[in-house]
Amino acid sequence: MEKKRILIVEGNLEKENNNFKDSGIQTHAESLKESLSYYTKNLNIDVFNPCSEKSFDKILPNLKKYDGLIWGGSSLNIYNDCIEIRRQISFMKECFKNIKKILAICWGMQVAVTAAGGEVKKATKGAHIGIANDIEINNEGLKHPLYRSKNKKFNSPAFNFDEVVSLPKGAIHLASNKINKVQSINFKSGISDIWGLQYHPEITYHKMITLIKFRKDRLINTKRCFNSEAEIQNHISFIEEEIKKSEKDSRMLELKNWLDYLKAA
Repeated sequence: MEKKRILIVEGNLEKENNNFKDSGIQTHAESLKESLSYYTKNLNIDVFNPCSEKSFDKILPNLKKYDGLIWGGSSLNIYNDCIEIRRQISFMKECFKNIKKILAICWGMQVAVTAAGGEVKKATKGAHIGIANDIEINNEGLKHPLYRSKNKKFNSPAFNFDEVVSLPKGAIHLASNKINKVQSINFKSGISDIWGLQYHPEITYHKMITLIKFRKDRLINTKRCFNSEAEIQNHISFIEEEIKKSEKDSRMLELKNWLDYLKAA
């Protein structure tokens, strides 16, 4: 069987990824590769970072060779206007013209929504720090291949402070929870069929705990999600309890379902 070609787009700034590496933490692209390898080794994977590449000239003529695109997470906020964010939105629009199947995760979904005319703002009901509880699939979602064999209500790794507040034209809303009304969507733009997730089925809870520890000062002093390190430790203990109940195949089912979609004609 011929290998499918996937482009992984890295959403973080190079500085943030270097900080991850210095702390022994996988970049999002590395986490994605590891999760994809759980299901199949039959992929050719390239990684591209629109933030750090000074020119798109080399990659743009080659975008049509990719069977699919996975656009991952980032610590950026889409509404903070800067050149790195504008470059990502611009590159997503080019992908809409050239790649038929896109899985847009967390930041990736926010970039895709913005590029397609929707809107993202700071979440008004709080943030997900390592975990999103009680995500519920709606009637449209229950019919969608993204959620084939998925429990109607579930928890998932997640890390986000922002949310989609306005959908692109024609988008189908698939799932919600108490924090974010839009936890998943499906829409089309250009030639692309975009499956968007606000949460992270491809990332382990163990990595989320590592990220919480890595960002603890930011979470207390800047984001003000916690008042103390003791509160953070209590939250980590809560996630550790979820690890005991979580099953890998169930947690990552959305990734498997997208890969099945990628393989289909």
